[in-house]
Amino acid sequence: MRRGKAALLLTSWKIARSYWFSEEKWSAWGLLFTVITLNLGIVYMLVLINTWQVNFYEVIQSHNYQGFMESIGHYCILAACLVVIRGYQIYTRMMLHIGWRRWMTERYLSDWLAHKTYYLLQLSQEHDMDNPDQRISEDIEMFVWLTLRLSLDLLQDLVTILSFIVILWNLSGIITLSIAGYEIPIQGYLVWVAMLYAMGGTYWTVKTGRPLVKLDFDQQRYEADFRFSLMRLRENAESIALYGGERQEKWSFHQGFGKIIATYQKIMKVRRSLTWLTSSYTQVSSIFASIAAAPRYFTSQIHLGQMFQIVDAYRHVQTGFSFVVDSFTLLAQWRAVVNRLNNFLVSMEMVRGQLPRAYKLNISRENSAVYSACNLQIFLPDGSLLIKDLSLSIKPADKLLIMGESGCGKSTLLRTFAGIWPYASGKIIVPDKQKVMFLPQKSYLPCSSLRETLVYPDIVKEDKDKVMREILVMCKLAHLTDKLHIVADWGHTLSLGEQQRVAFARVLLQKPNWLFLDEATSALDEGTEQAMYKMIVSTMSSAAIISVGHRSTLMNYHTAKMELNSMGSCVVTKIHK
Repeated sequence: MRRGKAALLLTSWKIARSYWFSEEKWSAWGLLFTVITLNLGIVYMLVLINTWQVNFYEVIQSHNYQGFMESIGHYCILAACLVVIRGYQIYTRMMLHIGWRRWMTERYLSDWLAHKTYYLLQLSQEHDMDNPDQRISEDIEMFVWLTLRLSLDLLQDLVTILSFIVILWNLSGIITLSIAGYEIPIQGYLVWVAMLYAMGGTYWTVKTGRPLVKLDFDQQRYEADFRFSLMRLRENAESIALYGGERQEKWSFHQGFGKIIATYQKIMKVRRSLTWLTSSYTQVSSIFASIAAAPRYFTSQIHLGQMFQIVDAYRHVQTGFSFVVDSFTLLAQWRAVVNRLNNFLVSMEMVRGQLPRAYKLNISRENSAVYSACNLQIFLPDGSLLIKDLSLSIKPADKLLIMGESGCGKSTLLRTFAGIWPYASGKIIVPDKQKVMFLPQKSYLPCSSLRETLVYPDIVKEDKDKVMREILVMCKLAHLTDKLHIVADWGHTLSLGEQQRVAFARVLLQKPNWLFLDEATSALDEGTEQAMYKMIVSTMSSAAIISVGHRSTLMNYHTAKMELNSMGSCVVTKIHK
């Protein structure tokens, strides 16, 4: 258990420390010290209010009206100061919260996108990394909020205990217990009573609420999986509708939602028991201090003002000691969040670190006139060989068609050329200072304006509307010329054939020196396919074009053909026209 708690603290520090020693460390520490100072100010004001109670109840007991009004005025000043300090404490705490969250979100986004990590995580079969989007959007927010809430509350509780325990100790005096004929004097008995009461409450709270840690972890995962399955239905609505797969999808949704319901019911039972326990603990503690202080009051060792001071001081001390009881649900959530973020970090580190060492694919940009591969070995994720000993040189203006039966590795070869397929070894030389562009079978169209979609992944820096309209007409997309500034989800708005023609419009706008097409015309009819290829071959005659395709008509626009087979070997031949 102790090792588990120590490991949890070390893990949380590993996640948090990068911010506190980052380029923003001075502002972060400054805000933190400001929050801590304001917390101390709150405790100080509570101590003053506790001391004020002695005089307040004394003047009431003595029917001193003038003293009563003066005490009310004094209290108004103390209360106003406390309100102002609390307001600034919340404000600076929120400033620290949003600054920390912003920094962590940017850091995690950068790590997730760097070196194609998002893609490697999707490919990896060894790292079970579910819903990285939730890790970044929700868990970082929860981690920052819970870490600040729990750590600052713990600090305030400790300061509160230290401040009020002295008051409580002095007011407790000495009580004598008679046990088996022995008189045992106990100094500061109210302090010991508060400690024992809090220890008992903490023990039973931890024992009762322990299952919440795993249940909260599972609940978050099931919720995210259910949300993801609904999103997949929306993304694949047409295919599911054509298959008539509504019954299967509904069954799948019921299965996923059933896990949410079952886990939530378990959480309900645990929280019901935890609520019974903590509510009973709180209700009893509200009267417990009066019962504990009653012997001294009814023996006239303390007066009424001191009685109320004891009750107030006891409440603060007992609350401080009851940190685990009051915060157990938050602690369970925090532990689950720390575990999820740590899994995300570890998965990203491992997937980036292991694959290059295992396969040793060397991709270098050199001052070369050819795009070449030397001794290229390409594997499937399970380690089986897909393409062996491939050496190839592609010169400027070359037009190479890659063909072969399905599953022989044509698309994977292009992914390797692009540097995103990690299960490969050998060397790839990319000509330096030249633009390389890859067109997948289904191009990604961001949810933005059409003009931004046409230049993706570049950013629109100048007015090219006239050129864009001309290119849209050339690509048989004249009906889109008046929609350049319309923002839409073009991946769902346009048909697959239109999306592929948008990809060709991108090619004409960006004019790459090396163009790789992975069945980029598979959704086009032969006439439109021929028009697209004629257009890029004529307008980009000096560019090298490497195409993956199945149609024999594509050979009209290429000068060489590479034939891949299921044995992993290939043959390159010239195309005679």
